[in-house]
Amino acid sequence: MNRLLLLSLCWLLPALAVAAPDPRRPNIVVILADDLGYGDVGCYNPESKIPPPNLDRLAKAGARFTDAHSPSTVCTPSRYSLLTGRMSFRTGYRGGVFAGVGGPSLIEADRLTLPGMLKKQGYATAAVGKWHVGLTFQTKDGTPIHQVKVPSEGLGAGNELARIRLLDFNRPITDGPVHRGFDYFFGTACCPTTDWLYAYIENDRVPIPPTTLLDTSKLPKHPYANDCRRGLVAPGFEHDQVDLVFLEKSQAWLTDHVKRAPNQPFFLYHAMQAAHLPSFAAPRFQGSTKAGPHGDFIAELDFIVGELLATLDKLGVAENTLVIFSSDNGPETTTVLHMRADHGHDPARPWRGMKRDNWEGGHRVPLLVRWPLAAKPSVIDQTVCLTDLLATCAALSDTALPRNAGEDSFSFLSSLTGVADQRPQRPFTLHQTIKSELSIRRGEWKYLDHRGSGGNSYEKGALATFALPDTAPTAPGQLYNLKTDPGERTNLYLERPEIVKELKALLDESKTSGRSAP
Repeated sequence: MNRLLLLSLCWLLPALAVAAPDPRRPNIVVILADDLGYGDVGCYNPESKIPPPNLDRLAKAGARFTDAHSPSTVCTPSRYSLLTGRMSFRTGYRGGVFAGVGGPSLIEADRLTLPGMLKKQGYATAAVGKWHVGLTFQTKDGTPIHQVKVPSEGLGAGNELARIRLLDFNRPITDGPVHRGFDYFFGTACCPTTDWLYAYIENDRVPIPPTTLLDTSKLPKHPYANDCRRGLVAPGFEHDQVDLVFLEKSQAWLTDHVKRAPNQPFFLYHAMQAAHLPSFAAPRFQGSTKAGPHGDFIAELDFIVGELLATLDKLGVAENTLVIFSSDNGPETTTVLHMRADHGHDPARPWRGMKRDNWEGGHRVPLLVRWPLAAKPSVIDQTVCLTDLLATCAALSDTALPRNAGEDSFSFLSSLTGVADQRPQRPFTLHQTIKSELSIRRGEWKYLDHRGSGGNSYEKGALATFALPDTAPTAPGQLYNLKTDPGERTNLYLERPEIVKELKALLDESKTSGRSAP
């Protein structure tokens, strides 16, 4: 009997060796919130009126970065940069964000992407949620829709609604997520409950095409609800269920993959609708906070994070899964205005500015990272950018990025694990706005190569109440010392010309060379 037991163990040991967690190839889950502010999360803002418990638990169990930044102050360029490790202004695209069926894909066909790199390393890859990096739908004769000139329908929609009516949904999308490194995709072209096409995409098709014009009179009415374009909606598409549908799809993909290929590492990119306007929380979350409809929507966001983490636990893969949570930019203007006035909650606290602005509130974002197998809980004040995900994931398996990839990506792996890494640390960080206005940060100094916010107008209208006097009104740019002036109130452009000269030269060199990473 002892011999039989020994023989059984001999057969079993190789299988156990294969299934053992490999820290060189951890599972990776990136959860990207939309328009979630630094001040929305309790672990960053003790005065938050909606401290999300699951995010706070994630922070305690992992690394909380206090100086993390989105690559841009709006959706499309940030997502391009996260997926490619390259600042999007380098593409020449200056269109702000895509809307409706905008395209073509901003990600070039031959560009190495984060999922594409991981796929080459043997990972299964999936994206669920908001894409918003552009894709190409076709008309009935096969013409890419972005090449078609169409008249306005007179509904304040420009050409977007008319474009959707010309689409042939039997034809495949030719440059979507499944053509840029993902094995599987379920989600929407742009902002799920905002941008004209209210229909889901699965892989390269729209399984249930839109058929009727959205009746906005039946949507909720509150200050955070006025962001729905009157587009075409598919049967069964419910605005207050979108994030729960995304959650269900991610859970199903994770469960199926772990059951089908338990020894194959996976990469899931879960891109939420929350907390982008309109704030339509599902019924079960309505009234769950004392911070109004938007507070309830963030409560739903937090619930979804908790459910994704619980799914990893249930599947027994949490220990060697690198979970990365962040936001694509700062909080929306409407959100900041009403949350401050109506609920005493500041989504951008403690920073100046908000979404679209080059001040810190526009791009300093929460970044929480958990990896139980290899990273201890910590608070990290190292400056990082979401472009750094590519280089960090490459460093996991000691993979060298080709010269024409990850031009603005630096690994922060050593900060997570405490293991020395010979890769170069980030010497400076670039920021860009919706108008592709640029700024550069090096250490405590931040130089803005433009006047004003670079995004929103504070000269008149609702934001005028937040305008601050420019202490150097004749200067063509701005210079702030974030160590002594984190609120960016004192423009030192004229007082420290030597710093301006150095940072502008560094910015210009980065633009000319096409990269900031060596």
